[in-house]
Amino acid sequence: MLVQTTRLFPLIISHHLHPSCTRSVRQTFRWSGGSIAAASRGLRSMDPGAPTTNASPTPAEFSAESTNPAATDRIGGQETTPPVGLLPGETVVREGKATILFPSANEVFYNPVQEFNRDLTCAVITEFARDLLAQRGVKVVVPGEKERVVVSLSEEANEAGIQTEEKDGVEEPAVTATVGEKCERGLRVLEGLAASGLRSVRFALEVPGLQSVTANDFSTKAAALIGRNAQYNGVSHILQASCRDASMLMYEMRGKKDRYDVIDLDPYGSPASFLDAAVQAVSEGGLLCITCTDMAVMAGNSGETCYSKYGSVSIKAKYCHEMALRIILHSVDQRAGVYQRYIQPLLSVSVDFYIRVFVRVFTGQATVKNSASKQALVYNCVGCGSFHLQRMGRRTSNGKHMKYSAATGPPTGPECEHCGQRHQLGGPIWAEPIHDLAFVQKVLSGVSGNPSRFGTSKRIEGVLSMVTEELEDAPLYYTVDSLSSTVHCNTPPLLQFRSALLHAGHRVSLSHACKNAIKTDAPPAAVWDIVRCWEQANPVKREKLSPTSPAFKILSTKPSLEACFTVREDANPQSRKRHLTRFQENPQAFWGPKARAKVGGGISTDLQDKRKKCQNKRKNQIADSSQLKSFPCKKFRQGTCTHGDKCCYSHDLEQPDEEKME
Repeated sequence: MLVQTTRLFPLIISHHLHPSCTRSVRQTFRWSGGSIAAASRGLRSMDPGAPTTNASPTPAEFSAESTNPAATDRIGGQETTPPVGLLPGETVVREGKATILFPSANEVFYNPVQEFNRDLTCAVITEFARDLLAQRGVKVVVPGEKERVVVSLSEEANEAGIQTEEKDGVEEPAVTATVGEKCERGLRVLEGLAASGLRSVRFALEVPGLQSVTANDFSTKAAALIGRNAQYNGVSHILQASCRDASMLMYEMRGKKDRYDVIDLDPYGSPASFLDAAVQAVSEGGLLCITCTDMAVMAGNSGETCYSKYGSVSIKAKYCHEMALRIILHSVDQRAGVYQRYIQPLLSVSVDFYIRVFVRVFTGQATVKNSASKQALVYNCVGCGSFHLQRMGRRTSNGKHMKYSAATGPPTGPECEHCGQRHQLGGPIWAEPIHDLAFVQKVLSGVSGNPSRFGTSKRIEGVLSMVTEELEDAPLYYTVDSLSSTVHCNTPPLLQFRSALLHAGHRVSLSHACKNAIKTDAPPAAVWDIVRCWEQANPVKREKLSPTSPAFKILSTKPSLEACFTVREDANPQSRKRHLTRFQENPQAFWGPKARAKVGGGISTDLQDKRKKCQNKRKNQIADSSQLKSFPCKKFRQGTCTHGDKCCYSHDLEQPDEEKME
């Protein structure tokens, strides 16, 4: 029985805090059988045998709930959930098929915008389980999904009609795995930083073919709530709550027989401190799912901090969101290489305020040697934004053997050949493809064929459609508005600029990371030639350009090609023609990352109050400088004011507070 203590001490869940931060808020919990007894410092001791009026249902009561029709409807994904077992002050959050109990004080830890992240993860793990369990003789069955078919263009197939899909002539597996059932040959999943356990509960209810799901959190209070949510959703036979340090738990599971098939890391901020343990605890060919929400660091605001965490220097550039994806892939691959392991990216997306990567981890000493040639430094021009990639290593095929050597460079001179400005050096970053298009296509087919499965199916379909259209071998991108802004001319329409690149014989695509992005294999010289041709049709006033500006230097050079801006049919991708939800509008005001828990318990100050702090102190805006006399002189208080009586601020230290704030 879980004794109600929320009225005396609010239940604050540590949302992926560092262990050093959460030790001060740790309380002692006793797990006895299926029940949980709580005892916290500063609270009066409670006798579990004493009668209590606010108690949650026992595991037996939960079992009884799971057998009644109302509970069955709840597990089946219906909107009506019986409010049985709720403690005073608790709220119920429904997402997907999960119904999660949240203390009212902790509503800040549920961010509905992250539903896309959780939906996408369920879709990816489902396809990963389908491929992996097929090798183990298990067929995955997804509710609401029609049997997949393939259409052959041969005459025999046309006569026979549509045939069911077969895997290299292998017979259909005799064992089937459905959602909510434990599969002995299934996947072992670990969510290292689970908080309330919402993601893990959704795995247990929505992903078929699971043997076990371990939802871990360093906070004992969080682990207690995970256990309650597992019982409330009827998935205790699959989901086990764990109260451990995430890194230590993964380090202890490094043995080949103990490793997890899937590890999900969704910390508050940077996952850097967990990557070393994660690449060791994931099984051979296992799936590693990583979320990064420290986009300010990875997008170039703090390059030195990015290097200390990920071993890569981030720079401020228009392609910073894709560069952030490549930085985390480089960091994971570098850590895996220490243990003779390497990664294979399946899907990498940059959406909203975070990035999400899905990679498989393999072991192979020979393949690990290719790692250096997969990384690259980035030379970014601070004037025009042109960029060049310098590979860290070089590999050449010598018959049956592969020869490895140091790369040659640099790819550009000390000054930009287009605008004459200097270069910034960033990276190293992952320079290989960041998606496995075959796998992405499977995920896309699964989502589009069963749109009612997820609440964000339309957006997932739009993002993955763009991913399948991206150029694999063209790292980073330009943006049309930044190119035109450099030369101070009108911005060309996106389709016309894409058509010009296609007419010039280059490949081009959009990017899911930026709506105005242009990914192309064209060299920077060809891109600027097209910009010069556009400027000739839409001239700027050359006399207003400074001789030292990038625009003057770029436009002073005549284009070496005649660009054609006639719109081509293939310039408009299918995702754009179908008007898919590629870039979603902000769902609500202030929808970004939420506040974390305070050290010692409690909730951080509301973000809106924090934004208003120290703002609009002056009720009446000052229009006349003489009004400054009503404000105290800070330098006079410190004894450093040298203006004396000529100072425009007041030297009266006894000024009333009312006058100070006006």
